[in-house]
Order: sequence, then structure tokens, then C-alpha cells
Amino acid sequence: MILKSLIAVFILLTTVPLDSFSQQIKADTITINLRPDGYKDPKKATILSAIVPGAGQIYNGKAWKVPILYGGFATNIYFIDFNDRRYKALKQALFQLDRQEPNDFPNLNRDGLVRQVNFWRRNRDLNYFLFIGIYALNIIDAQVDAHLSSFDVSDDLSFRFEPSFETLTAGGSIFGLSMKINF
Repeated sequence: MILKSLIAVFILLTTVPLDSFSQQIKADTITINLRPDGYKDPKKATILSAIVPGAGQIYNGKAWKVPILYGGFATNIYFIDFNDRRYKALKQALFQLDRQEPNDFPNLNRDGLVRQVNFWRRNRDLNYFLFIGIYALNIIDAQVDAHLSSFDVSDDLSFRFEPSFETLTAGGSIFGLSMKINF
């Protein structure tokens, strides 16, 4: 008998949801949204743009900036490669000159080769910094654009001139012209 009771309780507990045993209180809540329409989260835009360059711009609705961004990256990578190839060729020519072997730049003496090696190495290294700058600019642009996405830029920003009439406390009045800004 006890076994049948335990089996019945077990079956009852597994088939009946536990919420039916508890008292349910539903409270009406009012949700107040203080964010204006078109609000973009700057933190989300920054994180997206840091993980995948251009994702923050797409999140902000400015997808037209992505080809410009990737064009900057591609151009910079091209110049890094170009400067690196020139640097390595001139460095190899300098080593060949030091070993008294013929090189690809017979018109340059040792000082000229050293200057050229330093020039192309410096250009390559500056392009690495430019690459970091483009990446940082991508993140900054996404964050600033997200911050500015909720500002009103409607066509109703205008000046208006109206006549003005004010009464003074000393007993007189002033007539004038006031300029009002609508925004």
C-alpha cells in the first residue's frame, strides 16, 4: 500500500508542473524607455568594431563606410609589402657589396645603400603604425557615430525674427526685435 502511494505521488509530481502548487502573483509593471528612437549603444558599436573592423559601422547603419575602411587597410598592406620588398633587396645588395660580390644596384656606393636601406625600413615601419592608426580610427568612428546617432538633425533647425514687447517694473515698456532659434 505504501509502495502504491509512493508511485502515485511520483507520477503526480512528474506530470503536474510545480508552478501549479505555488501561488502566482502577477504585478502590472510600467516600462519607461528614456532612450530616443534610433538609439545605438556606443559600447556595443565599439566592441563590434574592435572584434571585426567595420562591424560597428554596419551596426550604426553606416555600411557605406566599410569599403572605405577596407580600402585603407588594403592600400596600407600593399605599401607595407612594397616597402618591405625594397628594403630586403637593398639590404641584400649591401651584404653583397660588403662581400665584394656584384649586386643589383651598381651605381650606389656603401653610403648610398645604407641610406636607402634605412629609408625603406623607416617607410615600412611607419606603415605599420599607419595600420594601427586606421584600426583605431575605425573603433573611434564607430563609437562617436553611435553617440551621435540620437541627436536631432531634422530640417526644423532655423532662426526666426519676431517683434518683442516687454513691460518694465519702473513703469515703461520696450519694443524691439527678438531672434528665436527653433530646434
